[in-house]
Amino acid sequence: MSTPSTAPAIDRTDVVTGVVVPGDQRGRLLGFPTANVAVPHHALQDGVWAGTVLLDPAPDGTPGTLHVAAVSVGHRPTYYGKDGERLLEANLLDFDGDLYGRRVQIDLHVRLRPQRRYSGSTELVEQLHRDVQDTRRWAHETGLGHLLTGRARSDRARPR
Repeated sequence: MSTPSTAPAIDRTDVVTGVVVPGDQRGRLLGFPTANVAVPHHALQDGVWAGTVLLDPAPDGTPGTLHVAAVSVGHRPTYYGKDGERLLEANLLDFDGDLYGRRVQIDLHVRLRPQRRYSGSTELVEQLHRDVQDTRRWAHETGLGHLLTGRARSDRARPR
């Protein structure tokens, strides 16, 4: 479920705007599809965040639609170590659609945890489920629960 951007006032840590670009599809394969956006060269803190994503905000200030997201900023150490490209990946909760080429504004609200390297995909997926649940909890606590439908594709995904 989405809604025009009429969210309650929430402290924001950082805001990133950009166009969603194709990635290596690893998030989709793990059951957590992401909108990938290049990280600007400013001091975004690496980690996993509870955030919001505004889809298709217009240059004239006309709001787009707002979604709750679990957002990762960093080098994806489980697969790429410290040599991976620094990337912002947003898993829009309860969203099922194509985002490639769409303009987004991503607000990082609450840092849930630092980036870390996991022993493999199974351990990472278990943590991603916890991150999504923590993000859902944050959304309900901050008055954004109405943006969630409870039909999250990523919540149903399990390690294979």
